[in-house]
Amino acid sequence: MMNLNRLSYFAAVVDTGSFTRAAERLGITKAVVSQQVAQLEQDLQASLLVRTTRRVQPTDAGRMLHARCLRILHEAEEAVDELAQTVAEPTGVLRITAPNDYGTAVVVPVVSAFTARYPACQVELTLGDATQDLADGRIDMAIRVGWLPDSSLLARRIGTFQQLLVAGPALSDRIAAVQGPQDLAALPFIANLALRDPLAWTFSQGDSARQTVRLPARIAIDTTPGVLAAVLGGGGLSVLPDYLVADALASGQLHHVLPEWHLPSGGIHAVYPAARFRPRRVTAFVDMLVAASRTAAI
Repeated sequence: MMNLNRLSYFAAVVDTGSFTRAAERLGITKAVVSQQVAQLEQDLQASLLVRTTRRVQPTDAGRMLHARCLRILHEAEEAVDELAQTVAEPTGVLRITAPNDYGTAVVVPVVSAFTARYPACQVELTLGDATQDLADGRIDMAIRVGWLPDSSLLARRIGTFQQLLVAGPALSDRIAAVQGPQDLAALPFIANLALRDPLAWTFSQGDSARQTVRLPARIAIDTTPGVLAAVLGGGGLSVLPDYLVADALASGQLHHVLPEWHLPSGGIHAVYPAARFRPRRVTAFVDMLVAASRTAAI
């Protein structure tokens, strides 16, 4: 009978691209990983990996086996997690992906609190503005900030955020002359390339007043934290989420431009793969994240 542990060793090598990093992830020695993968190749009578000086890559047969391994290992994890539901405390590895800005400002502190409360859990958090595919089952949940497209994924609303037009004190004199959205094109604007359309903005005032303006970019940056740094540095004004600029507004490092005009608000969601079972660690973490978001909003 095949030793199924070897599948997990093999999958870790492919995932990390290295026997050394796979050993670190698994908490065993590199020699054990290498030996077990070599034995797996012997059992299957197939070459699964191509080893170079820089990286280990799967062969065609290795890619086929890896895709199957992910499903097999995920099913095994679900089986163990389903049984663990009878235990009060969450256990196991929680894998999360979140945007850079919201992840750093909100999710990371909750991760620290979560692992302190549930020491039998470990968390692997991936921060990045690219949307991760949840279909392969390697990620337990994703945090999505903005507007959710139609999807087969399941979602729970964590909270909402406001988009704020902000600028640094260096632009105070020029901002004072701004009477409405139509005047913004004369000011230096910093575009966030992580957004679908970073130059077009629709402002509203009351129930009827509505203006859409297109702002020429003086600077364009592809991450939200980068845009914030540029605004703080006096490079121009930009639109940023309230959770990212709240402290800077309170301290006077930033000014809210045209506060009587409003930009569309957005949602913050925890998104899960469509599955019949959700581990206790996932629901416990989301509960803590919702509680933290509500506290921050008070």
